[in-house]
This record gives sequence, structure tokens and C-alpha cells, in this order.
Amino acid sequence: MHLLAQSQTGDLSGIIRDFKHYTSGKFLEELEGPLESRKDWLKMIFEFHAKFKNKQDFQIWTHENHGEHIYSQKFIKQKLDYIHNNPVRAGIVLKPEDYIYSSASNYADQESLIDVIRLDLRWKTI
Repeated sequence: MHLLAQSQTGDLSGIIRDFKHYTSGKFLEELEGPLESRKDWLKMIFEFHAKFKNKQDFQIWTHENHGEHIYSQKFIKQKLDYIHNNPVRAGIVLKPEDYIYSSASNYADQESLIDVIRLDLRWKTI
């Protein structure tokens, strides 16, 4: 998952940690549901990755984050384009806005499954 985020409290690492904890729990709850046909396969994958960390049965998310400080208009545009074009590079869709789990459709003024706060790409860095 790629994400452009900002913390109002200055604790972005804590927010990401809490996000991973919460979503892992929810994912594992859904995995136990009756409609998940890949349950055994997914559990095997998550158990395999958890063996590298003590006191953990499953690992959904990676341990590391690759946060980067956004320092200029050009850099933020580059990161946004990179995120939006990932599904195109992976051969999943032909156009970024066609990937339903992306904010690219928000930026293309199309309907979207997710709500985002669109960046004002007109701001300038001093």
C-alpha cells in the first residue's frame, strides 16, 4: 500500500502503527468468515511471515515503513504520479483512474470508492 499522509499531532509513525494493528485485526476477523474461500492459503502465508518475529501468530503488514519527507511541489507530484501509476505498471488497468482502490479517480473527477482529501497541487514551496 502506498499512502501520502500527514499527521496533525506530529506522530505519523504512531498513526501508521495503530492503523496496521487495527486493520490486521479486522482482516483476520474477515478471514475467519464463512465467505473467505482462500482462508487456509492466506493463513499459511501470514503464518510463514510471522515466524520471523516472536510472539506473533500472523503477519499481515511488513515491519518497516519507507516514509519520506515531502519537501517540494515537484516531489509531491512525483510521488502522487508514482502511486497512481502503480496499477498501470503492474498490468492491472490501462489508466490509473480505472483502478478502483486508488485515489486517481478522485483526481480525474470521477466516482470513487474511497474518500480522499485532494492535494492542492498549486501550492508552492519557499
